[in-house]
Amino acid sequence: MKLLFSEHKSDYPNYIFPYAVWAFPDAGETAADIFGKGFLPASRELTRYYMCRHLRVALQNFKPSSENRRIFKKGKGITLSLLPRSEFDYSETRRHAFKTYADIKFGKDVMTYERLDSLFHSRIISHLLVFTDADTGNEVGVATLLLEPKQLAYYYYAFYDLIYYERNLGMFMMTSAVAHFADLGFDYLYLGTCYSRNALYKTQFSGAEFFNGVCWSHELKELKYMINRDSHAVSQHLFETEDYLAKFHASDLSVLIAASPFHITSAA
Repeated sequence: MKLLFSEHKSDYPNYIFPYAVWAFPDAGETAADIFGKGFLPASRELTRYYMCRHLRVALQNFKPSSENRRIFKKGKGITLSLLPRSEFDYSETRRHAFKTYADIKFGKDVMTYERLDSLFHSRIISHLLVFTDADTGNEVGVATLLLEPKQLAYYYYAFYDLIYYERNLGMFMMTSAVAHFADLGFDYLYLGTCYSRNALYKTQFSGAEFFNGVCWSHELKELKYMINRDSHAVSQHLFETEDYLAKFHASDLSVLIAASPFHITSAA
């Protein structure tokens, strides 16, 4: 991959000079390669990626917890089917239902029809999980996915019938996806970013881990530390923070250096 460092606003008094790290795949590199190094797609055509704090579930380590089983019980009678995008009918009925959901959840026209249509015709969706209420036969939810069997599953946007809110349908859909791809033998299910306490629901799966800027960490106390740090004024880079290094990396930056997947050598 090729990396670009896009400058963000500086904090000169504290010598903090932030850059967003962008990745551009080389020929032969796949989405699984780029995701695994800490990036998520910045382009729905998968031409550009951005490094961020995002979450995945190492599916070989997933075993349903009591909380996961509680969610399954609440969704009893709701079935799922996995469809390639080519077999999914992006009908006007579905289009209208997805737009209504997006307006309620994200705000009026945050997701316009144009943006919604672009999503459902882009490379970032290869498959969809369709959820059906077996008692009524009604479709109650759809989750969009990027799959690279059996290395990567990316759980992207989910749309569902908000009438099923009391049955925790949104959480049921995500939990069902984790269990389904674990059963299929996938390596990882990626669940998107985690920068607030509101996103910690994504960590309620055994095998959950997050990208900490260097490597994948299963230490959720570290993740919560970073989220809490975001809520305060910051005058140091994370890796300059002695408290952080002492709590999670034995006060030894060389531990992080050794874990980095990136190594640049001078051309001969």
